[in-house]
Amino acid sequence: MKLHELRDNPGATKRRKRVGRGPGSGMGKTAGRGIKGQKSRSGVAINAYEGGQMPLYQRLPKRGFNKPNRKEFAVVNLGLIQKFIDAGKIDAKAEITEDALVASGLVRRKLDGVRVLAKGEVSAKLNISVTGASKAAVEAVEKAGGKLTTAAAAAAE
Repeated sequence: MKLHELRDNPGATKRRKRVGRGPGSGMGKTAGRGIKGQKSRSGVAINAYEGGQMPLYQRLPKRGFNKPNRKEFAVVNLGLIQKFIDAGKIDAKAEITEDALVASGLVRRKLDGVRVLAKGEVSAKLNISVTGASKAAVEAVEKAGGKLTTAAAAAAE
């Protein structure tokens, strides 16, 4: 295959309809817009307008609530931490902090803190200190002989 032999799949592209190009084109004069009225003019966008009837989006009840001061955590799974340790990107001997997770590239940014979840297996003896963790994650780390401390638990002590 050479550069000049490249072709799109048959039927993948379609020529655009050129309207308003004379009576012989079959799309001349009104260009397929019919006669008169708002929609025959240019610059009209009538999204969700139902001719004066109450629009559907206004007829339906509002639901839910978004808390304006909610916390957004960066989520890390134990299996991923173990994978990064096996790859040598995280030092298992040292304490694994949120900054260490960011430096290794496992977490892009801390947001309001890092929360550890229990998905995956952990075999190394780890000392992790993060903002939050699930109960299952704490149990899994302690079962492997390590220690997982959270900021919430540290504040309670």
